[in-house]
Amino acid sequence: MAAPDEGLRFDCGRICLDLLATSGQAGELLTGPDQLRRWLTGSGAVPPDTALDGVNGRWVARFRGLREVVRRVLHAELTGGEAVIDLDLLNATAAAAGPPAVEAVRGPDGALAPRLARPPDRAALLAAVARDAVALLTDRATRDRLRRCEGAHCRLLFLDTSRGRRRRWCSSGVCGNRERVARHRKRAAADRDGAATAAAGPEGAPPEPGEAFTLQADLTRPTEVARAFDEVVARFGKL
Repeated sequence: MAAPDEGLRFDCGRICLDLLATSGQAGELLTGPDQLRRWLTGSGAVPPDTALDGVNGRWVARFRGLREVVRRVLHAELTGGEAVIDLDLLNATAAAAGPPAVEAVRGPDGALAPRLARPPDRAALLAAVARDAVALLTDRATRDRLRRCEGAHCRLLFLDTSRGRRRRWCSSGVCGNRERVARHRKRAAADRDGAATAAAGPEGAPPEPGEAFTLQADLTRPTEVARAFDEVVARFGKL
């Protein structure tokens, strides 16, 4: 998993799901060729250090288009719908080109590392992402782990690989943290309201049985007697 780069995320569990994460609450992240190059490398669609000089605005438009096709197909699958036209487009993209040829080469440390045999082709990389989505859709065990994030206003999808299959958010540190903060603020506000209500007491109502009420007044002085009478009336109602 690559480190986040300018908001790009690679923690959804599949390359096709990481592509969906390039748009959402943070807005559009595939804003140009540089961002698409970073996504292709970070997601593992191409080996590290692959030259991507051919990436241009047309590549960006095609990957954005594939992203929305995949999104509609997966959301339809989760909700019991059928995105017939989008599924046809997804299948056509997956079949449009073969996978990029990868060869093993020795790195500076002597270890074998992957390298593309030739400069990557746009159709081949689009097809690789589309085939990943097809594999997800047609593998029942994997598809059953597909989840929609429960975060407010978040529409990202992810694979739940947690123990017990109880993962709720696309990211515990992002959407999960937002929900925990919101719950804390709600509880704090409720506690403040409850404390204020308890301190004020029911207006004009007598104390509960057993509740202490202390009258502090010098009853040998007429003015204090009058003030005490007013206090009793205010506390217990008219006598």
